[in-house]
Amino acid sequence: MSDSAVIVRRSLHGALVPLVRDLILGGELQPGDKIAEQALCARFGVSRTPLREALKVLAAEGLLTLTPNRGAMVARLSDGEIDALFPIMGALEALAGELACARVTDAKLAELKAMHEAMVAHYRAGQSAPYLNLNRAFHEALFEIAGNAPLTQLYQSMMVRIHAIRFVARKSPARWLEAVEDHERMMEALIARDGTALGTVLREHLRHKAEMVHESLAGLPTSEAQRGETATRQRKSAPTASATEENPSARKWAASSSRTRTTRPGPLNTSAE
Repeated sequence: MSDSAVIVRRSLHGALVPLVRDLILGGELQPGDKIAEQALCARFGVSRTPLREALKVLAAEGLLTLTPNRGAMVARLSDGEIDALFPIMGALEALAGELACARVTDAKLAELKAMHEAMVAHYRAGQSAPYLNLNRAFHEALFEIAGNAPLTQLYQSMMVRIHAIRFVARKSPARWLEAVEDHERMMEALIARDGTALGTVLREHLRHKAEMVHESLAGLPTSEAQRGETATRQRKSAPTASATEENPSARKWAASSSRTRTTRPGPLNTSAE
């Protein structure tokens, strides 16, 4: 989204909600960040009144917290909330996976396979943003194939709460490799149309996600001063290494895959951690 995007004056608060939500889900606004209202008003060409109405909507979704006299802040899940929410998400995804295996057509399976192979390619190249986009689409596709509207609605209502941190939390190289290995096992179960196996993998995948989120949150700054220092460092820093240099696990896997794989990558031998 362009920084110069200015909203045409129609339903301002309704138009602002998805724009600010995207800043959170896209990782531009991190858990614990204070919402700079003046900066956002200038960015979108609006007054504070519609912006604050939009922030209330996002607070109701669980993406923001509103504190009297302090304004809005991007929600930061506690360790207890992570431990409570992720097993529920794992159960929902496992059920969707079981249903999807019973309903998936050859055409849909081909789409999932292509999506998975693209994710692997982005992983090897160290390209996290497109990987995350496909990761989200892959999981959502399982619910679409499952064809259970109440299950999808429940999943989506909970996903809003954890989506920002689940898909944006920074993975270590080992955790990223672990996630790719999980997806490799998902594809094997889908190809075999083994719903029980896929459900087991999805539960484990969400457990791995919860562990990764715990690790990521432990490394986030906790005070406003620390967050400001981190933001300053991020603005000043620039990438100096190639994608595979920054992702040694991907480099190791890429070297191995060039010798052992042709079309679809098989099960990985590299240990996640």
